[in-house]
Amino acid sequence: MTFNGILYHVADEVATITFNRPEVSNGFNIPMCEEILEAIELAAKDESVKFLVINANGKVFSVGGDLAEMQRAVSDDNVQSLVKIAELVNDISFAMKRLPKPVIMSVDGPVAGAAANMVVAADFCIATEKSRFIQAFVGVGLAPDAGGLYLLTRAIGVTRATHLVMTGEALTAEKALDYGLLYKVCEAEKLEKTTEQLLKKLKRGSLNSYRAMKEMVWKSLFSGWSEYAELELELQKSLAFTEDFKEGVRAYSEKRRPNFTGK
Repeated sequence: MTFNGILYHVADEVATITFNRPEVSNGFNIPMCEEILEAIELAAKDESVKFLVINANGKVFSVGGDLAEMQRAVSDDNVQSLVKIAELVNDISFAMKRLPKPVIMSVDGPVAGAAANMVVAADFCIATEKSRFIQAFVGVGLAPDAGGLYLLTRAIGVTRATHLVMTGEALTAEKALDYGLLYKVCEAEKLEKTTEQLLKKLKRGSLNSYRAMKEMVWKSLFSGWSEYAELELELQKSLAFTEDFKEGVRAYSEKRRPNFTGK
């Protein structure tokens, strides 16, 4: 199977998805999102795969939505394409939660937007000391996608989640660990080894147990996902067609603060 925006390989019971668009800071466009979903499906169906690891090439783990795509969509008056990306990133988080195998994210560098919410969708996240987690949506006049608030409110509580998404303030790796979003924080040169140590520990357990545990977690807190996803997409769609969103994207490209008007 050949992919363009990601790499996918299987070895020693582990499937690995690597975000591979470092030239655009691993920003998500439609083809990349579709490839991620296809790779998760491959991991689900492959009986030799017991674990899924998600990592990235480049200095930035992911900026979330491809900012160049956003600028192009606004310039060409084709905002509908961005609505499709919002739908796909929610599908990715959903697929991660529903995969009956442990999902581990291994991150280094800034993690923003939808990618930051995928971290919360994972079963484990190991991050380097220089990682930062940013709910960047408010800066461009949007609201969290990829199941963001549904995941965050359950992971860290309503108040902390609200503060994060409304301010857009970056969480340091240490703060994210303190909030319970991360499994471990390590030095950059030890990221691969620390991930391998977790896999070694998990391989001692039964996949039957992990499958049952993930189903129990889903039933206990996440069974209302579909209803939330519909609301998230509806609101994202309405926000994407506002003047504030266009202003946010223009301001980002011009490296200035946006002048939002509420329109």
